[in-house]
Amino acid sequence: MNIIVCVKRVPFTQEVDLEIDGSGRDIRRDMLTYVINEWDNYAVEEAIRIKERTGGGVTAITIGSEEDEEVLRRCLAMGADRAIRIDPGDSPLDAFVISRILAQVIGDMEYDLILTGVQADDSNEGAVGSMVAEHLDIAHGAVVIGVETDGGSAKIRAELEGGTDELSKIDLPAVLTIQTGINEPRYVSIMGIRKAAKKELNVIPLRELNIPEEDLAPRTILEELFLPPETEGAEILEGDPSFVAEEIIRIMKEKGVNL
Repeated sequence: MNIIVCVKRVPFTQEVDLEIDGSGRDIRRDMLTYVINEWDNYAVEEAIRIKERTGGGVTAITIGSEEDEEVLRRCLAMGADRAIRIDPGDSPLDAFVISRILAQVIGDMEYDLILTGVQADDSNEGAVGSMVAEHLDIAHGAVVIGVETDGGSAKIRAELEGGTDELSKIDLPAVLTIQTGINEPRYVSIMGIRKAAKKELNVIPLRELNIPEEDLAPRTILEELFLPPETEGAEILEGDPSFVAEEIIRIMKEKGVNL
């Protein structure tokens, strides 16, 4: 089974005090370290596990600069067979443009499954996977927490709201967006990354894809980025239950809640 995994390199922002840059439309990135998008890491692991069960190959794809090749090397170290970086140059990227570019490249490849993460950790958008499926005119499943392939179809378990799951059968080829927790991504050693550095990595300039200009125009324009305003801390109500209940009602009325 031939599987394509779309991955992204994102800034590691946990336990970091973020600052808005001078443009007001991005964060300062000069002091940040970068990692593979968490959801994508699970997608890579799932692709490799499917390959180990069924045979075939895994191709990792990313859109970005030369610095973004480190996530592709990591995918190769995990067990991916091939890696492709699409160089966008100075072209602005939003979810639509990213999906259009990926679909253009993937459309010329042989594949049974396309895996992406549910969302991107930097923008919190979860649109690229379903958009790729729409561009390619194939089926897709979202928030997938289980995959069992069976010839030309797959049984997928998807996470729904309220702690419930949905079991479906989907025809292949298809796009699946993978949720965290579907597996336990394998450890990648330094030696494995060094070996992966010797593997071939194909680079495709965006201009060679001959995508119409109108399809490279972003549909989403970011006008301003700002940190949430600081607010006062929580108010702790103490006393017997009747007093606390009365205080809660009073506060809710002061905040304009109609009771």
